[in-house]
Amino acid sequence: MTPFVTCLWFDREAEEAANFYASIFPNSKVGRVTPYPADAPGGQAGQTMTVEFELNGQRFVGLNGGPLFKFNEAISIQVPCESQAEIDRLWAALTADGGEESVCGWCKDRFGLSWQVAPAIMPDLLSGPRAAEVMAAFMQMRKFDLAAVEAAAAS
Repeated sequence: MTPFVTCLWFDREAEEAANFYASIFPNSKVGRVTPYPADAPGGQAGQTMTVEFELNGQRFVGLNGGPLFKFNEAISIQVPCESQAEIDRLWAALTADGGEESVCGWCKDRFGLSWQVAPAIMPDLLSGPRAAEVMAAFMQMRKFDLAAVEAAAAS
């Protein structure tokens, strides 16, 4: 079976978003850009219809489908981070230029897509003997503080 591809519906900024995402995640690239055909309805001929891109090896397609559908918090992309520096860098990039912070490591980028920028060790900590303490610690956070989460797991 061919690997799944996640389709992200944008109004008109799919190519801008793909370039932005590829600039902040390692092992990422923007691929084929497909324009709307000459006979496309709505006068969109020649404008970007789809853009294929990979983020850290995961395949996506961005669709410029118009304003009918918007992103919401029901779907997010989880980003497991190995260090506080990586958390800080990605959090700053994703919340810049109109992005929004939320709680428990969630944020929205300027396009409205939700991300959870979290320590890679979280699944282990949340299934460990101090899971309640870990959860109590991170429920107070916006951006994750890796040292505080590790301290909660160790105390």
